[in-house]
Amino acid sequence: MSVETYLKKHSEALVKDVGIEAACKLTGKSKATLGRYYSDQVEHDDRFMPIDVVAQLESASRFPHVTSALADLRGITLSYDADKRNATSKGVNQDVVVLAQRFAMLMSEYNTAISDGVITVNEAKRMLRETLAIQQVLLDMKLHLENGVS
Repeated sequence: MSVETYLKKHSEALVKDVGIEAACKLTGKSKATLGRYYSDQVEHDDRFMPIDVVAQLESASRFPHVTSALADLRGITLSYDADKRNATSKGVNQDVVVLAQRFAMLMSEYNTAISDGVITVNEAKRMLRETLAIQQVLLDMKLHLENGVS
């Protein structure tokens, strides 16, 4: 996957995380404009989401999709603290349990996805959501280990 495609996929995930209607209202951009930022059509190859729009959307999202993608492209690991989908962690021991649970959910999604031998776009998106949830649990665990909390 090219860098451009990678960034467009994460831009799309960001808009869908916030919700298209809410993203339009928050940024003042139309659905068509937001759609062009992550479109894989040739005529939109050179269109990318402006950084101010990324900042506005990431302030309302559950996960910093584009920032994370940019960091990933540079080999940087992000660490942050925000509201989580999982219960508030009480330490590394609980993090390990939550990690195992999220991994089991990812494997369940994978098993369902490959049952017919083809992973559809929707199945891939569900697996991506679980992968992102695992990433968040790992970030929580990292913070607890850095802070010496067990």
